[in-house]
Amino acid sequence: MPEQDFTEKKNFYEDIPQRNSAFFLKGAGAYDWGMQNRLARIFNPESGKTVMLAIDHGYFQGPTTGLERIDINILPLVPYTDALFCTRGILRSVIPAATRTPTVLRATGGPSILKELSNEQLAMDLEDAVRLNTCGVGVQVFVGGEFETQTIHNMTRLVDAGYKVGLPVLGVTAVGKDMARDAKYFRLATRICAELGAQMVKTYYVPQGFETVTAGCPVPIVMAGGKKLPELEALTMAYRAVQEGAAGVDMGRNIFQSESPVAMLQAVRKVVHEAMKPELALEFFKTLISESNKPGAQA
Repeated sequence: MPEQDFTEKKNFYEDIPQRNSAFFLKGAGAYDWGMQNRLARIFNPESGKTVMLAIDHGYFQGPTTGLERIDINILPLVPYTDALFCTRGILRSVIPAATRTPTVLRATGGPSILKELSNEQLAMDLEDAVRLNTCGVGVQVFVGGEFETQTIHNMTRLVDAGYKVGLPVLGVTAVGKDMARDAKYFRLATRICAELGAQMVKTYYVPQGFETVTAGCPVPIVMAGGKKLPELEALTMAYRAVQEGAAGVDMGRNIFQSESPVAMLQAVRKVVHEAMKPELALEFFKTLISESNKPGAQA
């Protein structure tokens, strides 16, 4: 038995009210503690931003260039990202369980690039997501697509299940071949995701009116990286997105298809978390490459 505490003089700091700190993330003040805690692992509480690394491309298009060998190409990047967006298959088979990097798991799928992509279904149970200790799940939403309603229902079912276990849902706005990539469309798609319960939304950047997309969405927006761009263009896109209201980026091909993925990921971090100007971030990128090429430098 522990010794009883007989100390008479105690200090309860009666003159200091207990502080109840507001949660730092947009629209997340009323969530349960567990969901807020998971969001605080995805988003850096100091900057309020995230740099996610998307490597889930294989769930519909197979071994994408740069993702042929996750163990060789991607594992060196994991320590530099705030969160890894991947599938449960890759997580279990390749990602070391000792990693401290949080994950967001792709939770929908079905059709390959050979079929109608909007015909997605739920592809995992949230019980398995909890078993894998993930911090969130992502679901593709095809607003305007052939199977729009089905994909929205996929998301709302995950949101309901997520509230039961404290798992946030990332609604990913998918753009079909015949859909306009403009602010009007993304205002519609992101707002629908948020209105129906997604705790965060991933969408593409548009150079005209992106600030209206982020302002009109009551939950954090994370910018999708999209196709591979020259490094300065990718850094500029990330910088502008954050300056115009995005809560970070979820980049894939612009990282793992870069000349130096590790250096590029670190440069993107400078842009997102420190608001470094794109030109300076590019110089930082080149400096990292130069230093890594010096004799005796670690690979």
